[in-house]
Amino acid sequence: MPARGRRGAGPQVEREDGDSNPSTSSTSSISGLLATATASSEREEVKVNNASVTEMKHACDDALKRFLSRPELFKQIYTHTDVRLALGWASVFVAGGTGLYGWKIEFEKSKPVVWTGLILYIILTVLQALYSYFIEGDIVFVGKRKTLDKRVRIDSGISYNLCISLSISISQIVTERITISSTSTPSKPTSPPAYALTFSFVRSTSGGKSLLSKGRTSQQNGYNAFFDEKGVLDQEVFERWVGGAVAGVMEGKSD
Repeated sequence: MPARGRRGAGPQVEREDGDSNPSTSSTSSISGLLATATASSEREEVKVNNASVTEMKHACDDALKRFLSRPELFKQIYTHTDVRLALGWASVFVAGGTGLYGWKIEFEKSKPVVWTGLILYIILTVLQALYSYFIEGDIVFVGKRKTLDKRVRIDSGISYNLCISLSISISQIVTERITISSTSTPSKPTSPPAYALTFSFVRSTSGGKSLLSKGRTSQQNGYNAFFDEKGVLDQEVFERWVGGAVAGVMEGKSD
């Protein structure tokens, strides 16, 4: 009897997810932007009293926000400011309404409403203070950006003596969020007062449900590195320092 030919094995598929680290393309693209300071023609001179640490800190905070909130970098998130303003305006309206009611209505009749308005005003004021101290704290900038990253999936297998390979490109929206807090460190006999920053970075996808990477780091530099003897801020030097620190935390560097 003639030998019967052996039939190929049934479908067997092996899958490999190729490539690409989703953080690579977005990080490399923004690193170049962070290394590029704002054009001198687009800046206004920033001059403060360099004997005042508070003035120098505020000037640095403002310069940081201007630099990082450029359209090609991050979209600034104003949640903390909005909450404080909402609580502040609510307390103003309560105080104004209570005062107006007490002015129009007889004293004895208006007492319950006036007392209620006074208590509500105190609660709103305390909530605003607690929010600023415990939640907002030293945060000066919260920024977010979305990028479209592509991943390549390779499906390969052997079916009936045929080798099949299929490459599929998959796109996903990646959200990057950075939070920066600032403080001033006092001067010491061996060092001048310094501007200190803490960076917290999170990269995620699927609406924040899938964490891709995160980083946290701190940097500080003396105010004398940014301000000259006349109190003028060297914005290019400052922006390059901030940009380098942000690029580092986005690459996953942590303390």
